[in-house]
Amino acid sequence: MQMRVAKTSSLRLFLDRLYDRYNRPEYVSPDPLEILFRYRRDDDREVVGLLAALLAYGGVKQIIAGATNAVGRMGGGPAEFVRRATERELVEAFRGFRHRWSTGRDVVALLLGVRHAIETCGSLEASFCAGLRSQDETVLPALTTWVALLRGGGGRTNRDLLSCPGKGSACKRLNLFLRWMVRKDDVDPGLWRRVPVSKLVIPLDLHMFRVCSWLGFTQRRSADLRTAVEITNAFRKIRPDDPVRYDFALTRAAMRRELDFGKRVLA
Repeated sequence: MQMRVAKTSSLRLFLDRLYDRYNRPEYVSPDPLEILFRYRRDDDREVVGLLAALLAYGGVKQIIAGATNAVGRMGGGPAEFVRRATERELVEAFRGFRHRWSTGRDVVALLLGVRHAIETCGSLEASFCAGLRSQDETVLPALTTWVALLRGGGGRTNRDLLSCPGKGSACKRLNLFLRWMVRKDDVDPGLWRRVPVSKLVIPLDLHMFRVCSWLGFTQRRSADLRTAVEITNAFRKIRPDDPVRYDFALTRAAMRRELDFGKRVLA
């Protein structure tokens, strides 16, 4: 998308106002992100964050209930549980779990992949960074490599639970997890230090797709990977250093019905 300098400047002012208004801790709830803040240790937040993000489909109340149920089965130290539990103990812990079409078996397969990644590279962040190259414009190549590593951990993870950008998926939930891990402000905890914020990709769900269509960032008709990249590139023209900066604020404003989709953003 080509934007004139004046339009880019005005749009950034509009977005910064939304950011200043909504990018605050008091607006986090209801959101699966709130579950991370129940834990103090960074390694617990990593494990809890990945599981909460990957279960973030459906209504928000259903998401929080499902994610809370899942992480609660790992006790007070989720990271230690993943590192130490046998496969049999994992299966027993998640027996009977279900969140829409995701089952306890799916979660066990995912956690086996998480343990494999930690044992192979030392941490989840290190396992992701193993596929990150300085010449890559976005995190997507590293994300493709990371998904393969997680899937190769000894379990058959449901492809719907752990999608892959190599198949054209927008990977909204994985990109949401990366936003939480990489960005650091009043909302995002920013636990990872080795992944550049500038390489993040917008977590594109149908709500964000509608908002970005209204902003004029895309004319595409589907919320797929190509659309997510196109929208991210549009945000990058406004904030090259932080293309997903406005994700939380825009979704909060839309949820509160404070964006008028019947009017243009700029005159």
